[in-house]
Amino acid sequence: MKLFSAILLSILCFSCDKKQSVDLIVTNANVYTVDSAFAKAESFAIQDGKFIAVGSSAEIAETYEAEKIIDLSGKTVLPGLIDGHCHFYGLGQNLQIANLVGTNSFDEVVDKISAFAKVNREATVIRGRGWDQNDWENKDFPIKDTLDILFPNLPVVLERIDGHAYLVNQKALDLAGINENTIVDGGEIVVQNGKISGVLIDNPQRLIDDVLPTETKTQIANNLLEAQEVCFSYGLTTVNDAGLDKAIIEMIDSLQVSGALKMRVYAMISNNKENLDHYLINGKVKTDRLNVRSVKVYGDGALGSRGAVLKEAYNDKAGHFGAMVTPVKEINELARRVANADFQMNTHAIGDSANVVVLRAYNKVLQSKNDPRWKVEHAQVVSKEDFDVFSNKILPSVQPTHATSDMYWAEDRVGAKRIKGAYAYKDLLNQSGLVVLGTDFPVEQVNPFYTFYAAVARKDLKQYPKGGYQMQNALSRKETLKGMTIWAAYSNFEETEKGSIEQGKFADFIIMDEDIMTIAEDKIPSLQVSATYVNGEKVYGN
Repeated sequence: MKLFSAILLSILCFSCDKKQSVDLIVTNANVYTVDSAFAKAESFAIQDGKFIAVGSSAEIAETYEAEKIIDLSGKTVLPGLIDGHCHFYGLGQNLQIANLVGTNSFDEVVDKISAFAKVNREATVIRGRGWDQNDWENKDFPIKDTLDILFPNLPVVLERIDGHAYLVNQKALDLAGINENTIVDGGEIVVQNGKISGVLIDNPQRLIDDVLPTETKTQIANNLLEAQEVCFSYGLTTVNDAGLDKAIIEMIDSLQVSGALKMRVYAMISNNKENLDHYLINGKVKTDRLNVRSVKVYGDGALGSRGAVLKEAYNDKAGHFGAMVTPVKEINELARRVANADFQMNTHAIGDSANVVVLRAYNKVLQSKNDPRWKVEHAQVVSKEDFDVFSNKILPSVQPTHATSDMYWAEDRVGAKRIKGAYAYKDLLNQSGLVVLGTDFPVEQVNPFYTFYAAVARKDLKQYPKGGYQMQNALSRKETLKGMTIWAAYSNFEETEKGSIEQGKFADFIIMDEDIMTIAEDKIPSLQVSATYVNGEKVYGN
């Protein structure tokens, strides 16, 4: 009997001591879980690409074992970051063309384009992006004359930093059939001294796009993979691409299935007939890495190129109100169609007039919808009387670095009264209960820590202005981290899958070199990601 009892006790003890084997354990870390309590942890276990337990180092060690254990010695861990509004594929394209960001004059633009052309002698078109006349001493739009002289037989297409204007040469105009008699609604063919200047704002750009060479499948794939490398280096594990065509989405899916593209993509379909007829009829697409259930619409243009639509004329251009890229009637009709298909509508709205058009269109069709989560992308200049239209049904998706980029000239555009309702992220948060944060790259830089800094400090990278810009609309660090993780996931209908470090969610996380929640404010922009993990797999880092 004593022998039997000893054997039984031995078996029971063995059972108690046996631990569950998992793929990976991270321990001795400073973990911001971003769960509902915004709790902190020290350790977590990962199995089959998901977090299966989160707790103290002792708790995880007591229950789990793994051949691979990462001891972080107190380093900070965050959920994988989500860029709530960007142009992921556009970033890949931009990596192949002339980079004009930061140019201080049109002469510098010309120099960069000339140097690019010398290196790319086989090019059939010269492309560049990133010029911004607001950064130049002469803040007038440039004209094409110099480009005509340097490139008489080669089309040149130079995209403004916001993507809402082109500067093209005469060869490009001729190929597109654009002349003094061309009329295009929803934008402007800029004329100076009775001649076409070469600047095309918003919808006229499409005439140029239609005659440019189409990309091959190999080029499309390479663009996506190169963009992925950049994004992983900054800790992004999900990107919300604001406007993709069916062919690009299908390539994304194919590369994800093959395992080459590990980035998770929330793909907003571009508002055109082919995309709408396919997706709104065939329905949503959802895999672990791809989510297609929304339509990206352009309400108006950009403030920097005076394409944003204002209720009253521009403060610095009498009689000019901007132009709707998508007519009001079409926005209303599209809202009904998108709602009937149970898709999400995400509409670019910059000016106060465009914002109210979009908000009213949404309100009309969402009354019977329980949980639509429709988004206003940018919500940049909003009249005080229109803030209360935002709700838990209509969410603001904003980009904090727009405020710190535009603050030098935004008040010149809209005046002292309207600027009070511009870049008002705290007001939007208080109204809707959350804000979705993104960068709008490559309009702004990819780095999400610039987003974090601009949201919290309301300063640019020069630490200007002292004391911050319109600090009444600054966000706390906690609110900002939520806007880049769990709130962004919620806006994508994915809050049960990602956005926090919790049991059952995808094991997407990043290891930081410093603690983003406690580091000195002016050190935030210089934060570095040590490693990025998707599904528990390291996709960036040594």
